[in-house]
Amino acid sequence: MRNQSFYFYMPIKFLQSKLYDEYWKFAAKRQDIFVQRNVLCKNAPWTNDSILLKYKFTNAYRVNDRVSQFLLHDIIYNNEWKCSEENLIFRILLFKIFNKISTWNAIKNAIGDIRLYKGVFTDIENVLNQLYNDNKKIYSGAYIMPSGCRNFGYHKKFLNHLALLKLMFHDNLVIKISKCKTLKELYELLLSYPTIGEFLAFQYAIDINYSDLTDFDEMEFVVPGPGAKSGIQKCFCNIEKKNFADIIKYVAYNQEKEFKRLDLNFVPLRGRPLQLIDCQNLFCEFDKYSRVKFPNKEGISGRKRIKQLFIENKNKIEFIYPPKWNLRDSW
Repeated sequence: MRNQSFYFYMPIKFLQSKLYDEYWKFAAKRQDIFVQRNVLCKNAPWTNDSILLKYKFTNAYRVNDRVSQFLLHDIIYNNEWKCSEENLIFRILLFKIFNKISTWNAIKNAIGDIRLYKGVFTDIENVLNQLYNDNKKIYSGAYIMPSGCRNFGYHKKFLNHLALLKLMFHDNLVIKISKCKTLKELYELLLSYPTIGEFLAFQYAIDINYSDLTDFDEMEFVVPGPGAKSGIQKCFCNIEKKNFADIIKYVAYNQEKEFKRLDLNFVPLRGRPLQLIDCQNLFCEFDKYSRVKFPNKEGISGRKRIKQLFIENKNKIEFIYPPKWNLRDSW
């Protein structure tokens, strides 16, 4: 793991709101739930915070979320067969476009090992059509995916996204990825394709970077999503659009100091501090949390409630992480 100096100079003085400290408390409590549940293997309840018990939130570390772990286990570091670079990128993007484990499993059950071959797009289309006709959800609700109808002309959303994948591979995407020298360059490459906006391009770049195809520092670059911007606005009072990324860098580089200042016991991921992507996600989740905890504090989104309730998934996860991170063996 790269040595990281947790100090980031802010050229502009941002005025912290009363909710700034609450962001850190939320991060510590959310990580403590993960440790109680998955490291110490304790039974519920894992917290006395009624909001965290009632509603669904992602983990403090993005890589610990169930979908990210599935991506690592079943798609990137699946040792059932040797995967070429082209097939690996194809698998990652196919999964992430729909971002739904059941959709991936339906495709895999129908066609076997998911890889590029003549007719693969037709075979996948047949599976997705069947799911569509059976009124089964094809997409996760985690991201808002543009329909792509204007770009590719299909009335069914998934057909446009299959067309997007075809376009990317006809455009020698894998060769272009190999030429990227930074996380930002990878992001800008993905952003250049139709229907992929700023937030999705950044998420896809992080997912590709979990593999051994690239080795970019997650502390190098961040793109704030809409939810994160709303959370940041609740924690800081004089924010301009251009400053959102700097705020995320500020909290990431000062996390150790802030946890210590507030006397919070935050347990890092086997020695790995929160990265920019994690702090970005935490701002998004804090925005949700504060809708209930601090209902009078409005964010950019204007949303007033949390949609998803927490339902415990009894299926245990064997947590794995990219070997290149060189994490400690123990917590």
